[in-house]
This record gives sequence, structure tokens and C-alpha cells, in this order.
Amino acid sequence: MKANGNKHSPATSAVAPAKPATAATAATADKLHRSMSVWNSFTLGFAVVSPVVGLYAIISVQTVVTGGGWFAALATCLVMQLLVATVYAELSSQFPIAGGAYKWARQLGGVAAGQFAGVIYVSSTIAMLTTTAYTGGVWLSIFFGAESQTGHALVIWGAVFLLLCALLNLAHINIFKLVITLGVYAEVVGSLGVALLLFLFFRQHPFSELFQHLGTGTAPSETSAFLAALAIAGWAFIGFDACSTIAEETHEPKRMVPRAIFFSLCVVGSVVLFNSAALTLAFDHATLLGASATSDPITPVIAGSFGEWAEKPFLGIVMVAFLACGASVVKYTSRIVYSMAREGNMPAVLSRLAADRTPRNAVLCTVSLAGLGLLFGLNDGAVATVIAFGTGGLYAMFSMTTGVGLYTRLTGRWNPDLGELKLGVRGLVINTVAFIWSVFELVNIAWPRPYATAPDAPWWQLWAVPLVLGSIVSITALYILTNKIRKKAASKSVAPQ
Repeated sequence: MKANGNKHSPATSAVAPAKPATAATAATADKLHRSMSVWNSFTLGFAVVSPVVGLYAIISVQTVVTGGGWFAALATCLVMQLLVATVYAELSSQFPIAGGAYKWARQLGGVAAGQFAGVIYVSSTIAMLTTTAYTGGVWLSIFFGAESQTGHALVIWGAVFLLLCALLNLAHINIFKLVITLGVYAEVVGSLGVALLLFLFFRQHPFSELFQHLGTGTAPSETSAFLAALAIAGWAFIGFDACSTIAEETHEPKRMVPRAIFFSLCVVGSVVLFNSAALTLAFDHATLLGASATSDPITPVIAGSFGEWAEKPFLGIVMVAFLACGASVVKYTSRIVYSMAREGNMPAVLSRLAADRTPRNAVLCTVSLAGLGLLFGLNDGAVATVIAFGTGGLYAMFSMTTGVGLYTRLTGRWNPDLGELKLGVRGLVINTVAFIWSVFELVNIAWPRPYATAPDAPWWQLWAVPLVLGSIVSITALYILTNKIRKKAASKSVAPQ
């Protein structure tokens, strides 16, 4: 097995030549510390995907836009995301490198593909962190009894939430592990535990309720409601790729990281489906629809079912789950920033490691950029824009990763069977379907839906995802083209006469 591991090292099993930066990094002592077990990797992925954050953040807009009956869309999204996760597992079993999808795009598709992937990846995960911080700040304010709905107050609470996430990443690794573990326990109690009680003792409707009321919301028809439900459900099943970005900090990454990717998404997906079913079956539809107009539609119905005594403990559990999610997003986004800086695609200062071999500069950069994104929250109507970009950007990354994997697989530049996870022809079929799904979902999320935003929303909010992604891709392309022209001109100037 040891010989097999050597055979599959990134330097020999990749496309043709090894990347100098990767080899240089491996040859130095200045690399990330392998302090994460498979359990730590799983808990990180679990905390980032987060049943609480994923479901409680979308249940309001799902109910308002679709009217109900969105369970089928949620289940469909989970099944298709498992196919995407399979491609990520294949890649991570062969290329367990910090940076995950960014490094794979560079390794398989070349430097330019890596630059595009890195910019999209960093931008979307930072937007995801901004959204998590804003919504986490809402729960933080409610927990401490400061339920102000003004944009300025919520931005301040979001900034406090971000500061806590940064401190957890700068603290000793054992403190971070403890909080993430507590977050998993909070998820089990706050989501699965509550859902079990609701399902067993407070169920009011037959199972057919899960598929009723579709198209009775703001969406003009059942078809548009289902497509909108698919787009919104996309938020609930992102983040499993976090396990791949910390591969250099995980023991036996070629075996353990693919397991963590599958396990985290399967467990979280199952919990999200069960929770959504329990909530739908336990609450009167009219009551849930009315509560969904508030920023916290869950607590009122929880207190109504269990009693007022349950409100504070429930809020505390949700707050811990959000904090674990936010801290995990900071960790895995900072590893992408670190990896890009190590390759020379971001300022070199972001690739420097502290004495404990953690990329503190990358952590501070990640939190600072996410903090700037909170300024969108000053206008309450723009929060939906941040959520859409955070989701759409990651599906752009899924599209690029599965697309690069499919292209290099078909052209013979990548042989997946050299990795630890060997799927044969099944891998090709899964990769193809995963790519088609990722592109479809990206377009679906980016599609302008006036009925899903405020009536007076400006045009740029409706077109936010294509506008922002288009701008990022255009600027990156211009940067790459300018660099090529500069290098060509420099080579001509030093050429012998």
C-alpha cells in the first residue's frame, strides 16, 4: 500500500510534468501541519454544509416564493449534488492538495484554468462567508435580546460574528476543534433532535402535505415555483468541498478526504430532508407562511409547540451551529487564499505561515474581505443579492471543476483510476451528469426572478449573479492576457540580436 501511495503522488499521477511550486512546497518544512483526523475533516465539512444554517436560512424564502411543496426539489438537489461530490472525491483521492478545486483546475487544466478557478472560488466562498455572518449575526442579536431590524444594527452584529470566527481560527487548533465539535452536537440537538420531537409528537398532517401548495406563493406557476425551489435549495448542499481544501492538514488524505466528503454531505443531506419534512408536517401551513415573513420563522413555531421555556436554549443551540459554520468557512476559504498565494496568484504575504504553521495572514484577509461584503446589508433588500452570489458562485465552481474533470478525462490527460477511488466507466457517467447538473443549476440560480425579490428591487439585483461573475471572469481574462503580452514583450527584449 505504501508503494501504491507513492505511485499516486500528485507529482507523478497528474498530467505530465509536476508543478514546480508544488514540488518546492513539499520539499520544504514550511507547509501546513497535519493536525486533522478524518473525524475533524468530517466535522469541518458537516459544520460548513450545516443543516441548521442550510435549512433555517432558506425556509422563509422557500415558503414565500413557492408556497410549499418544495420537498421534492430539495431531494432532487441532494441527489444531484452527491454526483458532484463523487467527482470531488475522485480528484481528492489523487490530488490531496491545499486549495482543493483551485489546485485541481491548475493541475489538470493549466495555469490559466487555475487562475480562473481560484478567483471564482475565493470570491464565492467569501460571499458565502458574508451571508453566513449576516444571518448568524441575526441569530446572535436575537439571542442577546437586541432584535433590531435596521440594516446598520444587523451589519454591526454580523461584524461581531465575523470577529468571533476570526478569533477561533487564530486560536490554538484544539480550541477550533472543540468549537466545531460543539457545533456538530448543536446541529444534532438543534436540528435532528427538535425534528424528531416534532415528527413523533407534534405531527399534524399526512405525508402528502410535503408535495402540496406548490405554486401558491409569489411564483406565477407550479413549474416556475419548482425551478425556484431548486435554485433556493442549492444553498443547503454546498460546502462539502471544504474537506478537500484542508487535505494537506489531514492524516492519510487520499483515503480519508473522499470519505469525509461523502459522509458529510450524506449525513447533512439526510438531516436537512428529515428536518424539512418534520417542520412541514408539524406546523399549520398558514402559520408557517405567516411566520416566514419575519427574519426568524423557526423560533415562534418552536416556542408554540414546546412552550416559551424552549426559546432561549433553542436560540443558543442555533447560535453555536452558526458560529461553527462561520469559523469553518473562514478556515477553508483561507486555505484557498493561501494556496493561490503560494502559487504566485495572490500577494506573497498571504502565503506566510505563523509559528504554529497556520496561514494567519490569509485568515485575516478572508475575514476582512467578508466584512466589506457586509456593507451590502446596509440596504436590507441587497441581502438576497449576497445569498444568490454566494450560491451561484459556488455552482460556477462546481461547473468548472466537473467540466475540467470531464474534459481531461475524455482527452486522456487525467486517468482517475490512478487514484485511490476507482470507479471505471461509472466515473465517466457520473462526471458527465454532474457537469450537466452544475451548469443547469448555475443558470437556474442566476436567472432573474422579479417575484423572488422586493417589488422595488433595482435591475442590478435581479441580474446580480451574471453581472458579478461576468465581471470577475472578464477582469481575470484581461489580467491573464496582459501578463502574456508583458512576458512576450520581455522575452523579445532579452532575445539575442
